[in-house]
Amino acid sequence: MSQVEAKEIKWKSLLEQAVKEPGTVSKAYSAFWNYSTGNQILATIECYMRNIPVGPLASFMAWKEKGRHVKKGEKAIGLWMPVTRKRTITKEDGTEEEAGYTGFIFRNHWFVLAQTDGAEYKPEPVPGWSKEQALVALDIAETEFTETNGNIQGYAIRRQFAINPLAQHPHRTLMHELAHVVLGHTAEMMSDSERTPRNLEEAEAEATAMLVCESLGLPGADEARGYIQGWLRGEGIPDSSARRIFGAADKILKAGRPSAK
Repeated sequence: MSQVEAKEIKWKSLLEQAVKEPGTVSKAYSAFWNYSTGNQILATIECYMRNIPVGPLASFMAWKEKGRHVKKGEKAIGLWMPVTRKRTITKEDGTEEEAGYTGFIFRNHWFVLAQTDGAEYKPEPVPGWSKEQALVALDIAETEFTETNGNIQGYAIRRQFAINPLAQHPHRTLMHELAHVVLGHTAEMMSDSERTPRNLEEAEAEATAMLVCESLGLPGADEARGYIQGWLRGEGIPDSSARRIFGAADKILKAGRPSAK
């Protein structure tokens, strides 16, 4: 990616980088945990491309408030910012109405610690993650595993999930099943709407599990990488799916933090 401008990097490119380069996600999360997962990886890639040490990130004014100033000549780091936009849609009865949707714009507004000078700065500690708190925040319940097929590691139905007590990678399985619910796969099973293809559902859930497990330093991320490739069957993941995956990982990570409401 050395010849690509950061603003040209797509969601799928960020995900491919995370899958192909073990350690990228954990390093990004430890430095930029209070930003979205996609922006964490984007900022890390930008630092790599420009040979800047990965570290705490803040805007020009935010660093000033912390008693530090951006060094002369430093170029800002760019991130994707969500913006709410409106578009006109035609309803089933033929009438039109305006509907809001979330888009993204790229802005160069941030600098990492290595780009600044000034007062001593101690980064905020990376917060812990609580499964119990996450389940409450996400409105998801854990139920008893009743499947007789011992090869099944876990399953999710509606807003409930169960994990095989003998699961080989219980952390990865937990995040995989949470992902199915958060991504809306279990809701699709109960509706008449068009369903996401099974292989793409599993690839999305595995990719989400990989991002969450590696962010939190939990085992299972490496195994998830292999399953992602297997479910994709040699095909690339759609950009729309990559965006959904980052969004699901964000929800799961934020739900389990002490500050989550």
